[in-house]
Amino acid sequence: MYYIVDSTKPFAQAVDDLDAAVKRHQFGVLHVHDLGNTLRGKGEAFAGECKVFEVCNPHQAAGVLAADMKLNMALPCRISVYTEGGKTRLGMIAPREMLAMLSDDPKLSAIASEVDAATRRMIDEAK
Repeated sequence: MYYIVDSTKPFAQAVDDLDAAVKRHQFGVLHVHDLGNTLRGKGEAFAGECKVFEVCNPHQAAGVLAADMKLNMALPCRISVYTEGGKTRLGMIAPREMLAMLSDDPKLSAIASEVDAATRRMIDEAK
């Protein structure tokens, strides 16, 4: 269900490398949520770092929405860079498995498999 890899890179470098990998794979970065800074800004004692990238390939997203508009709630895909136990990690909820829980449409399964493969490559390139 999760795809998570450890990185030997510092957090900031992994963030920059993920941003570049997303763009190389013709996905767009819609937004980056800096959860660490947000929590600290709200007075929470959060010691780690966590940035969540919302990424999207317009062609793939349009295919998902054409098949089942309700799946807009599962878009866009999210890839996280975070620290845990002194390590930098990159991860996501696997699109293929997530969409399989929401729909058994074969057309969606094919799209989810393509997106899953692409996002795994992005993570692997950035680690």
